[in-house]
Amino acid sequence: MLTLVSPERNQSASLRRALTVLDHVRERSGLSLTQLAEAAELPKSTVLRLTAPLIEARLLERDRRTGAYRLGHGTIRLGQAYLATLDLRAVAAEESYRLMSEVRETVHLVVYDPPHVVYIDKVENEANVRMASRIGSRGPAHSTAVGKAILAWQPAEAVAELVLDPRTKHTIIDHERLRAELAAVRRRGYAVDDRENEPEVRCVGAPIFNHNDAVTAAISVSGLTSRITAARVRELGPLVAEAASRISRKLGSPSR
Repeated sequence: MLTLVSPERNQSASLRRALTVLDHVRERSGLSLTQLAEAAELPKSTVLRLTAPLIEARLLERDRRTGAYRLGHGTIRLGQAYLATLDLRAVAAEESYRLMSEVRETVHLVVYDPPHVVYIDKVENEANVRMASRIGSRGPAHSTAVGKAILAWQPAEAVAELVLDPRTKHTIIDHERLRAELAAVRRRGYAVDDRENEPEVRCVGAPIFNHNDAVTAAISVSGLTSRITAARVRELGPLVAEAASRISRKLGSPSR
């Protein structure tokens, strides 16, 4: 029996395969026609047909001499248009609410304004005690989880210039100890404020990478020590780091 396939379905399948071809070139520039066909698991004739409109739209380029494929300058225009519309709060909002719902604690989003962090968003679990932080307020980077998450990827000289004022008796005020702490943050992917900024509060923060793979923001989970115990910190760390990675990918980070 003859099965009829609608033109719309054919077009949709072709678009998906064309995007797959484009993605393979993104991951590995300089592929030959044979290599690209093998990577996409398509006949070479199909790859030629799919790449023709991509080349016409300047999304792909093909070397006249070697025949190798690479991304075209049209992708730059698309990337710039996407980045121009990005708003960190808007991009992070879904992940912030998702994280709050998962852990049932207050979630903060901050940006870096050396030597401080600035709170630009906050999602609270209404059932818990409210955190004293306010959107627009500033906090020292060295005594907060979000701050340490950012500092871990800053130049050594920037960290060395910090004035380590004590916020509580637990605040790290020794530069050598802070450097060791930041090295640990880089290894595990998240930072911990263990009553260093407020006496009865623990926070777990992770860095957010932008399209240049630079850390300029961070997200955290905060709560009273009675709820966020030392043991729970180890559970929360990977969850916060995963949320930060998802935000980073939405911001165009190439390595998250």
